[in-house]
Amino acid sequence: MHVTGRRADGFHLLDSLVAFAGCGDVLTVSDSASLSLRVTGPFGGDLDGEADNLVLRGARALAAEAGVTPRAALVLEKNLPVASGIGGGSADAAAALRLLGSLWGLRLDPIALDRIALRLGADVPVCLHGRPVRMSGIGETLSAAPDLPACGVLLVNPGVAVATAAVFRMRSGAFSVPAALPRSWADAAAMAADLAMLRNDLAAPAGVVCPAIGEVLGGIAAQSGCLLARMSGSGATCFGIFGDAVAAREAAGRMARPGWWVWAGELLRA
Repeated sequence: MHVTGRRADGFHLLDSLVAFAGCGDVLTVSDSASLSLRVTGPFGGDLDGEADNLVLRGARALAAEAGVTPRAALVLEKNLPVASGIGGGSADAAAALRLLGSLWGLRLDPIALDRIALRLGADVPVCLHGRPVRMSGIGETLSAAPDLPACGVLLVNPGVAVATAAVFRMRSGAFSVPAALPRSWADAAAMAADLAMLRNDLAAPAGVVCPAIGEVLGGIAAQSGCLLARMSGSGATCFGIFGDAVAAREAAGRMARPGWWVWAGELLRA
């Protein structure tokens, strides 16, 4: 992820390749006389007391756009760590927009949905589309990603929540240029070789905010079969690319630590 500039309003401009993995939170909705949200799952406790998270904000924004009263019972099974740099909250908000649009029988055009999504957060539009894309601007400009090869991916979070705003405040120095990427990669090794010449511009400031990131990155890079290790988003989750899911899962077993969240599987290609 390259940080390519900063707007007058303070928002940073990004150039990022976004892909999805086969893990995630689960959101369900049902009819109700009012709007409510119940949070469960292994990381549900981290959202206790959050009365206005992205799911509820998305529900209210969608209802306001459509001119309807927000009525639904939502249940969020929180399987992903909170504030972990992998877009879990943004994906939850995007899921709320899609599910509630169906529940309420709305027929909003894609442009209106993208507008609502962007108001909720810079990563919500890409999650609304839910496929590999190239993301630029502050998150509103989506273009075709290279065709991704079959490969395995390992995700590791050291159990430390990292605030995106704090990481951006720590960033300094010149801005980067957008990356040059091919139309496709023949295999995981070719993709890793190209991406190894790029970087995540937020890795250094995130490492100051959360020093455990360095330990995670080093551990992933040392695993047999790892083709590339990088931090995801603003951290603290880091990922490793492997030739296949079997190799990634074997590495996951070796990366397990008390308090760490570890997941491995296939990178979703479409």
